[in-house]
Amino acid sequence: MKKKIFTLLAVFMTFSILPVFAQQITKFGVVDTAKVYSAYYRNSAPIRNYEKKKSEFQAEIDKQMEDLRKLQQKKLDYENSGNDTAALKTETEISKKKDYLTEYTNAKNVELELLQKNLQNSDEFYKTLYNTLNKIAESGGYSMILSLQDANAILWYSSSVDITAQVIAELGL
Repeated sequence: MKKKIFTLLAVFMTFSILPVFAQQITKFGVVDTAKVYSAYYRNSAPIRNYEKKKSEFQAEIDKQMEDLRKLQQKKLDYENSGNDTAALKTETEISKKKDYLTEYTNAKNVELELLQKNLQNSDEFYKTLYNTLNKIAESGGYSMILSLQDANAILWYSSSVDITAQVIAELGL
């Protein structure tokens, strides 16, 4: 009987002390938020608008560059034929075109950057992303999900913890 009580007590103590020595395994996940962002907005009207403006601006820049090239060729032709007055006049026109092109490019780049920032700071996107990450983390048993965009926070990760595809799928993209 004493032996049975002792054995029972030993088993009880072993199981009561075991959790103290047990190591909890933490499960991490990483998400490429830029990739999710791209998938989320791929077919949205704001992204199509941004891409349309970007291509319109580039087309105008290409047109202006072609005009500049033609003017430079025209100036060279005037110089070769000895028409210094026409060459000087064309040089002035080239200078004005270059200034206009620089101003146009700078203004349009600022406009595109503003559009892009507005898209990236969309509350709708981040609320949806947070809710999706919360759902995946709770159902998948993750303790923490890190963003790959914060390069200082991650030194190494296994591709087995990358849940980007799952986030995109959960968002229905």
